[in-house]
Amino acid sequence: MLHVSVWRGTEQGHYVDYEVPRQTSQTVLDVVTYIQRKLDSTLAYRYACRVGMCGSCAMTVNGVARWTCRTHVAAVTGEGSSLQIAPLANLPVVRDLATDMREFFNKWARAKGQYEGSRTRRDDFAAVKPASKEAQALQAGIECIGCGVCYASCDVVKWRSDYLGPAALNRAWTLVNDVRDDARSERLRAVSGDAGCHSCHTHLSCTERCPKHISPTASIAGLKRATVAAVLKGAL
Repeated sequence: MLHVSVWRGTEQGHYVDYEVPRQTSQTVLDVVTYIQRKLDSTLAYRYACRVGMCGSCAMTVNGVARWTCRTHVAAVTGEGSSLQIAPLANLPVVRDLATDMREFFNKWARAKGQYEGSRTRRDDFAAVKPASKEAQALQAGIECIGCGVCYASCDVVKWRSDYLGPAALNRAWTLVNDVRDDARSERLRAVSGDAGCHSCHTHLSCTERCPKHISPTASIAGLKRATVAAVLKGAL
């Protein structure tokens, strides 16, 4: 049997213990689903695809932010039988294991994370050279699905709530390197403020925890270089 402690309630909640049968190749999401379906139907949590495509099942498992659908119980408990499951850190708790993601995505907007192009359907497609330095930098960070694992793992977000965070800054970096985008200057201005890229302490927690093996740390370093270069050129 697994001895599972699950966070219940909101910010001022508490852990509740459950006994769950241990199975071969069992994931943490399997455990949470068993509790909700067999033991306590009031348990609130979030998931969708179950195959590591949507990122909505991210939770804190034994103190570490993870996708629960791709995290096997054996990988986090070893030979032990204890499991602790909590909502993602650095986000308001809606209830139990479900967090409010609004501020996370609002920071994407504040970092100008939306593509701004000027071409219309009547124009030819913009030419992008796949082997160019810009295209390679863009491709390195483009696979982010907004799961929030990096945000929950970031110490700077914990210390200062206005920090844009690794996911928003990674998104800004991909667009800074998109030659089709027309808002480069506005975007660099948005991420160069006190709560932007220069607040990163390079702890690498976001890079270590990213389930997609993206390096937001490298993206933020790129933004630091780009913003400084823009200031020296008088563009910011």
